[in-house]
Amino acid sequence: MNTLLYAGTMGGGATQQGNPIMSLLPFLVIILVMYLLMIRPQAKKQKEKQQMLKDLKPGDEILTIGGMYGKIEGVREKEGILVVKIAKDIKIHITRSAVAEKLVDKSVVK
Repeated sequence: MNTLLYAGTMGGGATQQGNPIMSLLPFLVIILVMYLLMIRPQAKKQKEKQQMLKDLKPGDEILTIGGMYGKIEGVREKEGILVVKIAKDIKIHITRSAVAEKLVDKSVVK
């Protein structure tokens, strides 16, 4: 019995080597799909947000990452601080990075 098992592993000795590029192909395809579906759209979204933050100016209505709506009253370019009016006589100072989005055609603060 042992001789049959041993003989089965001996084979013909002529094993066929695969192309090394073909063995890497599935990994390359996975990396390409991840780039196209995840990395590229995220980088594009991040670039759009950076441009939006750079273009903020007084009079723009915004939503902060804390969930507060407000209207930009002033900008301190040197420090990167925005003065935001959130109610009639209430103004707060926030950093540009604390802005979640710029509101378009939505009058929230009067």
